[in-house]
Amino acid sequence: MLIKPKKLQPGDIVATISPSWGGAGDPELIWRYEQGVKRLEEVFGLKVVPMPNSLKGGDYLYKNPQARAEDLMTAFKDKSIKGIFANIGGEDSIRLLPYIDFNVIHENPKIFMGYSDVTISHLFCHKAGISSFYGPAILVDFAENVEMDTYTIERVRRMFFSNEVIGEIQPAKEWTSEYLEWDEANKNKRRTMQQNSGYELLQGSGIVQGRLIGGCIEVLEFAKGTEIWPDKKYWDDSILFFETSEEKPKPEHIKYWLRNYAAQGILQKANGIIFGKPQDEEYYEEYKVEIQKVMKEYDLENLPILYNLNFGHTEPKFILPYGAMAEINCNNETFFILESGVE
Repeated sequence: MLIKPKKLQPGDIVATISPSWGGAGDPELIWRYEQGVKRLEEVFGLKVVPMPNSLKGGDYLYKNPQARAEDLMTAFKDKSIKGIFANIGGEDSIRLLPYIDFNVIHENPKIFMGYSDVTISHLFCHKAGISSFYGPAILVDFAENVEMDTYTIERVRRMFFSNEVIGEIQPAKEWTSEYLEWDEANKNKRRTMQQNSGYELLQGSGIVQGRLIGGCIEVLEFAKGTEIWPDKKYWDDSILFFETSEEKPKPEHIKYWLRNYAAQGILQKANGIIFGKPQDEEYYEEYKVEIQKVMKEYDLENLPILYNLNFGHTEPKFILPYGAMAEINCNNETFFILESGVE
């Protein structure tokens, strides 16, 4: 069982951190960072402190993975900090691994949230035995042009400011992956939303439950075979969650990666899988074909799989707490988180 962190209250201090790409501190993007911070303060009543290295810019942080790891360790050690929010993802946070002290994380459980390449930092937390949260980032969801999406706001409140059971996660009514340049001239321009078709059952029947584990499927590839790859026991009776990045991996890569999970026996241990909406809904149909092909190859055609959920590289998004008990109801095509995210 993973340790749950304590819930947030208005007035709490939270840290912002750049464990991956350091763009939040670049001169042309600092307005975007400040906009995200303002939302944490005004919408949720939190006090925000940037970690010492987190705004030193993309170039500096690329060259200094140790500085990024130091920020992570500092944020966990600081007793006054109640939550840690990643500014954004990237593609090289696996380089932090040599500098991580897992005891520090274990002894200081607190809310930690991010997505994409932040999957690696989630695996740091997982190895340290604490539950972290796959969800919104400062530069993306919190800094959304004009205002935060109400769907995101509700998910953040329900996950972090209450210790009640989270319950059913409804699909977002609308979604967007529209790319609008992060230019201050665009800050009052809303992105175009599209109607969301809701969740789709790919296969399986009945109702299954399991503990959540997963992340960005491309980033998980960096971790395979390393000390942060979860022990076999964590895959038992799990509900796996996978999503793809803005790089929109080719459908055959999904097939290759899933075959590896089958070869490791992970798919056979799982009770179900949920897949996030592909960005721009590109390869929406093609991914389904490859997923079902691999399931057929390994006689897993009865494994419940729910597709097109609002997490990962899509806006708005919900939050997934690692290690929490979740439920896929194939009869109703619904998804539930059966416990609280925090204490």
